[in-house]
Amino acid sequence: MSTPLWTPSSERIQSTRMYHFMQAMNQQHNLKMGHYDDLYRWSVDQHETFWNSFWDYSGIIASNKGDQVLLDGDKMPGATWFPQARLNFAENLLRYRDDRPALVFRGETNYRVELSYAQLYTRVAQLASALRKQGITKGDRVSGFMPNIADTVVAMLATTSIGAVWSSCSPDFGINGVIDRFGQVKPKVMFTADGYRYNGKVLSSIERVSEIADLLHSVEKIIVVPYMDENPDISPLKNAILLQDFVDTEATEITFEQVAFDDPLYVMYSSGTTGVPKCIVHSVGGTLIQHLKEHMLHTDLDRDDTLFYYTTCGWMMWNWLVSGLAVGCKVVLFDGSPFAPRPTVLWDIAEQEGISVFGTSAKYIAALEKAEVIPRAKYDLSRLKAVLSTGSPLAHESFEYVYRDIKADLQLSSISGGTDIVSCFALGCPIRPVWAGELQCRGLGMAVEIFDDNGQPVQGEKGELVCTKPFPCMPIGFWDDEDESKFRSAYFDLYDNIWAHGDYGEITSHDGVIIHGRSDAVLNPGGVRIGTAEIYRQVEKVDEVLESLCIGQPWDNDVRVVLFVRLKDGFTLDDALIKKIKETIRASTTPRHVPSKVIQVSDIPRTISGKIVELAVRKVVLGEVVKNKDALANPEALELFKDLPELQS
Repeated sequence: MSTPLWTPSSERIQSTRMYHFMQAMNQQHNLKMGHYDDLYRWSVDQHETFWNSFWDYSGIIASNKGDQVLLDGDKMPGATWFPQARLNFAENLLRYRDDRPALVFRGETNYRVELSYAQLYTRVAQLASALRKQGITKGDRVSGFMPNIADTVVAMLATTSIGAVWSSCSPDFGINGVIDRFGQVKPKVMFTADGYRYNGKVLSSIERVSEIADLLHSVEKIIVVPYMDENPDISPLKNAILLQDFVDTEATEITFEQVAFDDPLYVMYSSGTTGVPKCIVHSVGGTLIQHLKEHMLHTDLDRDDTLFYYTTCGWMMWNWLVSGLAVGCKVVLFDGSPFAPRPTVLWDIAEQEGISVFGTSAKYIAALEKAEVIPRAKYDLSRLKAVLSTGSPLAHESFEYVYRDIKADLQLSSISGGTDIVSCFALGCPIRPVWAGELQCRGLGMAVEIFDDNGQPVQGEKGELVCTKPFPCMPIGFWDDEDESKFRSAYFDLYDNIWAHGDYGEITSHDGVIIHGRSDAVLNPGGVRIGTAEIYRQVEKVDEVLESLCIGQPWDNDVRVVLFVRLKDGFTLDDALIKKIKETIRASTTPRHVPSKVIQVSDIPRTISGKIVELAVRKVVLGEVVKNKDALANPEALELFKDLPELQS
């Protein structure tokens, strides 16, 4: 496309925090930066100065910052940011204590709860005091097997105010999936709700939690949040207490435990589709400063904004979302199906709550378009200024759908990073145009490059996405990985002293980024590397196809491309549709991209956070064992790919 889909006006550019920050840096450091490209290059070339300056600009609250910014800056891993700093994560998220709305929870049944910043502070104070009385101290782990409700945020803030470590799963995880995660970090306290609602169904959590507790011997107390029932029966649970009976109602103030910048804040988990999930430990300071940068500068959030992201507590976007409290905006939580009781439920909420930044997944946007939902025709979206998308690459057609059918004047930011860094390598920029299929920019302070097969940086070519300099939100490491062997193997085996993220990407002529898929899922027919997203983008154009999954199958001393398609109701894969799919792919790509086999399936397996699992399907096709099916939302779907006769010839 020769023209951008959206270009911010000069008035809009000059009103952004990104622009304000750039002018402040010009004045402070005697620079003449005029564009994002200038700011980005300075932030990477002078990364110590950038992060030090942003700390001050963002107003991070700390009992001590120290005068040293970076120790061992030539080591990755091994670099230490702000080694003298002492701060508290929750104190920064609770810096506002007024009557403006902090959290709004919305459920499937129009249920609504609102907490002001003052009320949130009080709720956290009461729970933090109770946790201290329970014996929770700095470094202890507290887990949440919780839906995305206000009480989950309160529990996280209470935990981190003490200097303890928070780790959460969503309640749709299977028992083994929870044990694979919490069993490694050994929490002393576990929060759960009595149940949750999804797609109109009420699902109890009590029985599942009872089984989990029997296997999770570290848990000394289970705190049950009444959600489906005002007074649930918790008698099946040992050492359990209702939240209202646990909190210290006399407490009014919080003693914020001051911890080091690199002390642990969150333990998060890899998807675990190829084995036991990796326990990724994120730091207090690194998470805070990175999220503030992404919220304030890249998302342009301030106190007048309303931030929403469709997520569960088992996905890193939940952690990213709740950091919006540090900016003082209104944060909207939603738990349930985004299509129940109707496909427009999230847009009802967007209008009613005045959402200005609406976050979701690429899968959701594609599903909206397939369902022919046109939000702009029905809703007042005058406050909406940005739509964020992640989870998988956003197709060109989805970009065009957003501007055509949601709103013409907004910043559409496809963002990419992951659980590994609890944030983004590439994301939005409110002072740059939006081009179809591209992530707007590389993140400030993140030395992101694309390396070719020779380990050299390239532009306009596909290759490995890497980060060549240390960054504050790099994980501390993996849990129980004393010699760092697992951590180093995950990110530093490919290139010495350089983070290799595992994405197959490209830096464009606009200095934007395209993610072509995961490196380990790259197809290699005839020795040509093809990102799966390149094929998905074309298949999205075929009206009959609801979703698809692509793998490479070893065949005849080469690799052949196999495409599985799930069709809309009422359609069957016949020769005519196969021809249409292949011709659509061939028309905009190369003959190498055209699948040798196109096979209809009734379901596509996904992780609980919604990502399709190409590697697991490839294992099934090759007759290998998928070890950790509990990481999947629909593990039964894997059976659809077993011993397919179509793949025997």
